[in-house]
Amino acid sequence: MLAFVEHRYPALWPWIQLMRLDRPIGSMLLMWPTLWALWIAGGGTPSLKHIVIFVLGVFVMRAAGCVINDFADRDFDGHVTRTRGRPLATGALSARQALMLFAALGLIALGLVLCLNRFTLVLSFGGLGLAVLYPFTKRFTYLPQLFLGAAFSWAIPMAFAAETESVPEIAWLLFTTNLLWTVAYDTEYAMCDREDDLKVGIKSTAILFGDLDKVMVGTLQVLTLVALWVLGQRLGFTWPWYLGLAGMAAGFAHQQWRIRYREPWPCFHAFLSNHWAGASVFAGLYFQYLLAAPGP
Repeated sequence: MLAFVEHRYPALWPWIQLMRLDRPIGSMLLMWPTLWALWIAGGGTPSLKHIVIFVLGVFVMRAAGCVINDFADRDFDGHVTRTRGRPLATGALSARQALMLFAALGLIALGLVLCLNRFTLVLSFGGLGLAVLYPFTKRFTYLPQLFLGAAFSWAIPMAFAAETESVPEIAWLLFTTNLLWTVAYDTEYAMCDREDDLKVGIKSTAILFGDLDKVMVGTLQVLTLVALWVLGQRLGFTWPWYLGLAGMAAGFAHQQWRIRYREPWPCFHAFLSNHWAGASVFAGLYFQYLLAAPGP
């Protein structure tokens, strides 16, 4: 479908690239924890309305985040091998056009959240703030992945607010879990660009961790699994949940093998495989509620 659009409507292609609609991995990594939160908050039967709104919101906000990210990095992307073909770096689109698109996507996201309760609406402004702030954190901190983790996790308290009109302790445990996982996989992503980032002055956890990068990624992955295990214990989950965690653990082990030489493309493919790690956890969660009927 996208290949058809690129060929038949070439003027639209830079806009698609700017929103990363041709690379949905970021949307999937944002979607899985959002679905985790909806299923847990809804006790295995979340509102269909909420599922539709949050899934649409995931794609809209991820697109908006990519647009503002490229706006912030427009003077750097041309100097980084992996990003030099992005529309703002090549001049295919202007900074003004990017801001107009970001505003339009923000209005669409606002329209979606207006279909939810007031508490969720109030929380949504925190998510918007994190989405705008994250791209600029690469200038002043070596921990931009921490801000990305918060932005990618913000849908979790929003999902609980939508389903239950509250944000209980378990929501913040899930928030912290996803933050740990996001820092792990975005460090793998940053390992792809480390040499170019050092040249242009962009900061990242991959640079901060240095020779300890693989150890730190592994540590964050272990902490993610431990946090998910604790969450399962708190909710009285049984074997389907832990089978899902085993799938994530196997994926993490494979990622460690991938990044063992710190080569850019294997690190990038390790990052991509996190989609399956998130899907494995959701599958365990789905069948947990379907088959094991846990208590509240």
